Amino acid sequence: MPIAGSVRETWLHRANPSFKLALCVVMFVLVLLTDNINVLAHATWMYVVLVAAASGQPMRRLLLLSAPFALMFVSSATSMIFFGKGDTTWFRYGIVHITEESFYRGVHIGLKTVDMALIGMLFGFTTSPVAMFYSLMQQLRLPPKYAYSFMAALRLMPMVAAEYRTLQMALKVRGVRTPRGVKGGFATLKRFSIPLLAQSIRRAQRIAVAMEAKRFSATSGRTYYYVVGWSASDALLAAAVVCLWAAAVWASWQYPFFHIGDVRYTIS
Repeated sequence: MPIAGSVRETWLHRANPSFKLALCVVMFVLVLLTDNINVLAHATWMYVVLVAAASGQPMRRLLLLSAPFALMFVSSATSMIFFGKGDTTWFRYGIVHITEESFYRGVHIGLKTVDMALIGMLFGFTTSPVAMFYSLMQQLRLPPKYAYSFMAALRLMPMVAAEYRTLQMALKVRGVRTPRGVKGGFATLKRFSIPLLAQSIRRAQRIAVAMEAKRFSATSGRTYYYVVGWSASDALLAAAVVCLWAAAVWASWQYPFFHIGDVRYTIS
């Protein structure tokens, strides 16, 4: 299952996870190096359409998960808008100095934040962790001992959470009370961390012995239960990324949202 669960499978779910990861890294770099605010503005709404159409998530869940990113946009944009540099002053009060240049640079940084969040959502919603690690082993030659160790760690996390809840209920039944303040915080940390750490060490030791007995450390001659290959979805994904950025550049020339392009500040 993908990270946030999926209601319906789309063509993007069938794309090779390693190829998808590489394209996401390329898109991150493109967003990071783009200084034209109009290109980013058009790329942003195109990413929104792509996430809504190909993530397989219902619109209600997407809107709920997008709320923190809206807050990140506001916080990252306002930090530049209120305290940036510029020549055309719009508002000044104390240390707050809003200029035309700082406003556009703030919006530009906010759009970069949103774009990176959308790329991460697109990858997380459509990529199964198990398929990801199998693809890393088969396509990128990641040593199996590392890949299977990560998968085992993912499976152990729900067990640790269940043990924490069991320990919490056991202490509550026994009437154990925690003092308030800093002393109580240290007492709670000690009370929960030591048993959980001891259990985790014992479980990790048993898993390590079992993996060694099953020759999970072997680097050659392995077969895989899941075989991750290539499909037409990979070509479709590459074409979609190229067309998205080409369309964003073309639209920035023909239908710009702002009257400026490059938002980098130059001293006049």
